[in-house]
Amino acid sequence: MTVLAVSNLAKRYRRGGKPFAAVDEVSFEIGPAETLALAGPSGSGKSTIAKLVLRLIEPDAGRIDFEGGDFLALSGGSLRARRARLQMVFQDPLAAFNPRATVARVLDDPLRIHAIASRAERPLRIAALLERVGLETNLATRAIHEISGGQRQRVAIARAIATRPSLIVLDEAVSALDVSVRGQILELLLDLQRQERIAYLFISHDLGVIRAIAHRVVILDAGKIAESGDARTVIANPQSAVGKALVAATPKLVRTSQEAS
Repeated sequence: MTVLAVSNLAKRYRRGGKPFAAVDEVSFEIGPAETLALAGPSGSGKSTIAKLVLRLIEPDAGRIDFEGGDFLALSGGSLRARRARLQMVFQDPLAAFNPRATVARVLDDPLRIHAIASRAERPLRIAALLERVGLETNLATRAIHEISGGQRQRVAIARAIATRPSLIVLDEAVSALDVSVRGQILELLLDLQRQERIAYLFISHDLGVIRAIAHRVVILDAGKIAESGDARTVIANPQSAVGKALVAATPKLVRTSQEAS
């Protein structure tokens, strides 16, 4: 079974009055409990693909199949219902959430919107979600702006898993965290994947992080796929010019990859 299948996806914009392809004929698939990483330099199309998959923007061409159905054909209530199975974790939850909202309010919203739990049941569900991501339940009364960056990202993950999705899109979800917290969040994501069989579309410029979490990687360059394959194999021996440039920018990663191979 394929959770997500993207076929010949394309998105064009205009820059200085001239059209350019932000995403150009991109195709990939993600299976259950699999992590596919999108890597590439700034402007390569990574975040545009994430927005297209989530239907925050619409493609100019191509097809998106999600859980066996044509995702682009859905609208209205059908689209809202399907979106419960497709969630996102952003780089900066402080910008994604109302910073003055409490943690409980942030976690209550998906439970209420998707009618997952009654009003009386929701406090227990919120407490269980906090525990699942390694947070104290008394954090529920705190405002988002009052907690640390690592705690905010755990809340963002708790919100994402509240609807029991089959796929989570993570757009630079650990890039703003310090190294020790980043490792803890990656371990949490891996644990959730093992337990819940969630698939991840993991967007990052950091090949070290990708090597730690991804099964496969797609390297993008100017909206096109430059190369793809097993994450460790591609990172250890990139074939494309952009792949080689990304690895060369992280010399410690190159040594680690060579030693491990």
